[in-house]
Amino acid sequence: MTHLRKMMLEELQRRNYSRETIRSYIRAVEDFARHFNCSPDRLGPRHIREYQAELFQKRKLSAGSVAVRLAALRFFYCKTLRRAWSIAETPYPKRDHRLPEILSQEEVARLIQAAGTSFHRTVLMTLYATGARNRELTRLKFSDVDKERMVVRIQGGKGRKDRDVMLSSKLLEELREHSHRLPRKPQVWLFPGNPGHCTDQPIDTKTVWHACHNAAKRAGIEKSVHPHTLRHCFATHLLEAGADLRTIQILLGHNDLKETARYLHLSQRHLHTALSPLDSLPIEGSSPQEP
Repeated sequence: MTHLRKMMLEELQRRNYSRETIRSYIRAVEDFARHFNCSPDRLGPRHIREYQAELFQKRKLSAGSVAVRLAALRFFYCKTLRRAWSIAETPYPKRDHRLPEILSQEEVARLIQAAGTSFHRTVLMTLYATGARNRELTRLKFSDVDKERMVVRIQGGKGRKDRDVMLSSKLLEELREHSHRLPRKPQVWLFPGNPGHCTDQPIDTKTVWHACHNAAKRAGIEKSVHPHTLRHCFATHLLEAGADLRTIQILLGHNDLKETARYLHLSQRHLHTALSPLDSLPIEGSSPQEP
């Protein structure tokens, strides 16, 4: 471990950053140094601007991914090296605000039924029933399922926040069957890892991603489907069923209600409360014939 890497790691750890953030930030600074084949403490704003352009133009990274890299570099220069950082010289990229892909409830049912294994079926049902993020799902424990209160405790979510979500009666029954199907009595993890699902480690996020992707192909769903799609469906379908935004915000673990409000753009119930102005025009008869 280099001296600079050790210094940055200590700064991140003493501020209690999550493991994922620490790993991401250190990788970003290492990549920056490799790009110029030079120690990062010898590089400056000009190099950061050049690197940022490289990330967009040649690597084709998204604005969000580039912003994470810049945040890592800003932490390194400001907190580790104690240098000034100019937002004007290295601005964060403007992000696109695109609406996520949403499946209908019929499509979600087809997706779940097309799961490759019963284990994957339970994974997909849990994603949709709880609105959990991919990594949150992989860290679920059997002790997080509270049958008395009919809630699922999601621990250490984004921002290291815990939250409770509703426990569906259908999901509870599925989890009981899932427990009986496991090759050995589960000790800790709701979804144990390895092909036999009998280890003392949880599944990884790639397993969950492939479960979604492969089920979508089998179901003939042409939309892009990944674990976060089911989280979007969870929120949108709750909104369509009459749940209020504040409740959905709490269930999703959002800090800001603005994050949750985008589902108003996806809810059919809200989109269809107003008629298109075209429907009120006094147009009669068929279209004119082409000459």
